[in-house]
Amino acid sequence: MNLASKQKKFLDRWHQIVSIKDLGGLESILAENVSIGAPPHWDDLEGRPLVNRLIQLIMTSIDDFTYHRQWHEDFKGTGEIALEFKGRVGELDLQGIDLITLNDRGELQHIDVMIRPINALEALEDNVAPKMMEFLSEGATGAPLSPTP
Repeated sequence: MNLASKQKKFLDRWHQIVSIKDLGGLESILAENVSIGAPPHWDDLEGRPLVNRLIQLIMTSIDDFTYHRQWHEDFKGTGEIALEFKGRVGELDLQGIDLITLNDRGELQHIDVMIRPINALEALEDNVAPKMMEFLSEGATGAPLSPTP
């Protein structure tokens, strides 16, 4: 399968997972050694269980999440994708970009998440950080979260 086909297959699955908040299906598209540049942290977080849980927490913490634009024309052949999104955390609107790198199997290898404005990012962090700390204190098993209404 060529790079364009892998990108299309990944994007189709990614959009499906995000749109229905398929927390159990997320892990299936993550590389074993996946990493995330997690806002607002500088250091990448690495490993499928850790990244899976963080993305699950982000997915369940942003309301009215929608993607608006995407870029994936990749003249370098490195599996790079950019997705622009909008949503809400509480009463705060947010806008962001997911910068995604796929590996040669079409799995998510790395994702950087950039979010603005700062008050929405801080509200997201206030929601996600305690849950992530609880996950880490319980041994980081990577089991899917229960969907929240």
